[in-house]
Amino acid sequence: MKLLIDADACPKTALHICMELGRKYDIPVWTVASFNHNIISDHHVVVGSASQEADIKLINLTQSGDIIVTQDWGLASMILGKKASCISPAGKEYRVDTIEFLMEERELKAKFRRGGGRTKGPSKRTKQDDERFKAELERQILKHNLICGEIES
Repeated sequence: MKLLIDADACPKTALHICMELGRKYDIPVWTVASFNHNIISDHHVVVGSASQEADIKLINLTQSGDIIVTQDWGLASMILGKKASCISPAGKEYRVDTIEFLMEERELKAKFRRGGGRTKGPSKRTKQDDERFKAELERQILKHNLICGEIES
């Protein structure tokens, strides 16, 4: 198992939590970002700045059982198809049974914006967001370890 981070849009606090839990559970943490970002990571992959370049690299690096952190619903959908876990930096687990609804919502919002409408952006990140993210990431790690028998009961 490895932890893969879509580092182009990952908040710094969430990135630090990933590094912390990666060290705690001895899981390699991979970050992927365009060359426009300065990311410090043991396993950092730099990609170009073309549209979707980081997403394509993340998909190619993902294997069944990995955990991916991204805000991108489209990328999350592809990751779930590879039998990997996926969570947002806000601590929301993307699931196979709900991803289709999110994709439909994304399309409706994009259509609204193309028509001249404006949609609300994300709220300012809070300490509660960090706590929720850390709890969900740790839950995903422990769930994976129990399924794979890596933790003795």
